[in-house]
Amino acid sequence: MSATTENKPQNKPQSKPRAKRAAAPKAAAGKKTKAQPAAQKQAAPAVFTGFRVDRDEFAYAVAWTARSLPSRPSVPVLAGIRLDLADGQLRLSAFDYEVSSEATIDAAFDGAAQLLLPGQVLNEIVRALPAERIDVTVNGTKLVMVCGAARFTLLTMPVEDYPTLPELPPTVGRVSGAVFAAEAARTVIAAGCDDALPMLAGAHLDFNGETITMAATDRYRLAVDELAWRPQAPDCAATVVVPAKTLAAAAKAFAAVDEVEISLSVDVTHGGGLVGLSGGGRRTTIRLLGLEFPKYRSLLPDSFAGHADLPAGPFVEAVKRIGLVAERGTPVRLRFDGDQVTIEAGTGDEAQGVESLAVKWSGEPMTIAFNRGFLLDGVGASGAATVRLKMNDEVSPAVVVGVTEDGQQAPGYEHLVMPIRLAS
Repeated sequence: MSATTENKPQNKPQSKPRAKRAAAPKAAAGKKTKAQPAAQKQAAPAVFTGFRVDRDEFAYAVAWTARSLPSRPSVPVLAGIRLDLADGQLRLSAFDYEVSSEATIDAAFDGAAQLLLPGQVLNEIVRALPAERIDVTVNGTKLVMVCGAARFTLLTMPVEDYPTLPELPPTVGRVSGAVFAAEAARTVIAAGCDDALPMLAGAHLDFNGETITMAATDRYRLAVDELAWRPQAPDCAATVVVPAKTLAAAAKAFAAVDEVEISLSVDVTHGGGLVGLSGGGRRTTIRLLGLEFPKYRSLLPDSFAGHADLPAGPFVEAVKRIGLVAERGTPVRLRFDGDQVTIEAGTGDEAQGVESLAVKWSGEPMTIAFNRGFLLDGVGASGAATVRLKMNDEVSPAVVVGVTEDGQQAPGYEHLVMPIRLAS
């Protein structure tokens, strides 16, 4: 009997059920999930703790700014120099409501700050420091300055009380710094210093096309000078009166600058205004005098009866020697006759001095007397090796001018001197 195979169901091992993954939530149709921005940390602003600066540059900037410090400040803060530190530059400024000065130099520091320091003390300290780098730290109201082995501590002043400096007026032209300084210096020597006549303490500046004419007078002498400049507009025309000594000092400070920008604003309604000078990282503003200057052109004679060409150096030395026997204010007498001038001082029982000098005289014999200081100022200011003294008579104004090598009158500068009437 054959065996019969019986199909029995086979028992298969059952697999363990797999854990179902959590389905990611589906974004709703039509909506985008917003990316969560990473938290961004904002950098804290740099904290100012001090600055580092070159000693020579700092000393020069402080000295320049200190020019505007008043000798007797009306309010205490005007005795300070303001320091503004921002964008890698240190700006120093001073202001007395009449004149402002500002200088900018490079410095190393973090952050920004405004400080006010005692101006004269700062100037004296920095000027005396050794030629090394200056490190300055500030902690509250104390400023510590270290330069080499030297260390100084200064107390700051309330900078929030310091007045705002005037802005530079619009630029009207440019001029050589050296030329402007020289012309201003030899003009303002004739300016007055009488408080009862404030208009005579000013220098008259006439801007006309490509020429600036300067004039100053104290009633006993008059200096007039012309210089070339480059105006912004060819038809530039303006007339102002500037404090004479202040103008000369400011111009002298810009003498080393190749080109100085002149800025000007005139307040026609109320009088006054501002003149500004800038160049070489420095600037200054000067308040104008709202006063009428004397009409000086009519004082200059149109013609002369005679003139003498004098060697400037020997003539100055001779007048100084003869002046040794003259008391202050005593005139020197000049007697022109032929080809010589006789210089005399002293009369009667007083000490006397006499010296003769060869000259080129054109005219009738003449004796004329001058205040020797005024006469020497005019000869020296001409800047010429030979000067020409032009005269009409013993009581009329005389004029000193320079003479060129070919014997012609030098253009530009004229110095009028009033003679002193001699007792008959």
